[in-house]
Amino acid sequence: MGVPKGRAEAMGAPAAVRGGAYSVGQVAAFAGVTVRALHHYDEIGLLVPSGRSRAGHRRYRDADLDRLQQILFYRELGFPLDEIAALLDDPDADPAVHLRRQHSLLMDRIEKLKRMAAAVRDAMEARKMGINLTPEEKFDAFGDFDPDAYAEEVERRWGGTDAYRESQRRAASYTKEDWKRIGAEFDAIHRKMGDLLARGVPAESEAAMDVAEEHRRFISRFHYPCSHEMHAGLGEMYVADERFTATYEAIRQGLAVYMRNAMLANAVRDLPEKDPSGD
Repeated sequence: MGVPKGRAEAMGAPAAVRGGAYSVGQVAAFAGVTVRALHHYDEIGLLVPSGRSRAGHRRYRDADLDRLQQILFYRELGFPLDEIAALLDDPDADPAVHLRRQHSLLMDRIEKLKRMAAAVRDAMEARKMGINLTPEEKFDAFGDFDPDAYAEEVERRWGGTDAYRESQRRAASYTKEDWKRIGAEFDAIHRKMGDLLARGVPAESEAAMDVAEEHRRFISRFHYPCSHEMHAGLGEMYVADERFTATYEAIRQGLAVYMRNAMLANAVRDLPEKDPSGD
């Protein structure tokens, strides 16, 4: 199987060698691996280059790039080299099967990271989640991520506020099913905002401000009374705190800033209009 059209360009191959033979240095540069790693892969039989130059230097062809790509996919997914070799050298394995398996594993990882990001977000927004859940129920809901890991920081930062005390009071009454329902609704709001961003709708538009207002009312309904001023401050924290930023960037690139801007615009929209006469 040759490299699909555009593969060499995507991997950064110089135009002069696309479709030809690649030196070990060129492959290392555009594949993002070290020359030493490629030498090691050759020595253990995982990636043996198709040819050699007259001077005996390694030369890699398109088929070798295909195999390297598969190796790097599996390495990223945590497979040891011996298992990767067994998978790729299986005579009955179709290359398409490898891609489907890798896609499935990557989607599983993405879902797990989304759940972890959501749990961090919940904890940092003054939700000490799972207050009345057993440890077994916590792990059932969040995999191997424990949202209480951030509980001390949440209490240190906001423990003396009325908002924190009210959030704790409400959280204590929620069941496991309540948390799932609340989380699903919050995720839906973030998806709405992410969709607006993806469509190029300005953060200061009525549509984005309406979703920001929905976000503010959600917080007030389930956690603590959230004024427009408080909501705008929360938006600033989404950008100032890299952990918040990472949470929203995991949903859609640029979402943290977009959320902040929409929340601020919504707060400004709520301000009373000044009397043009100045009275």
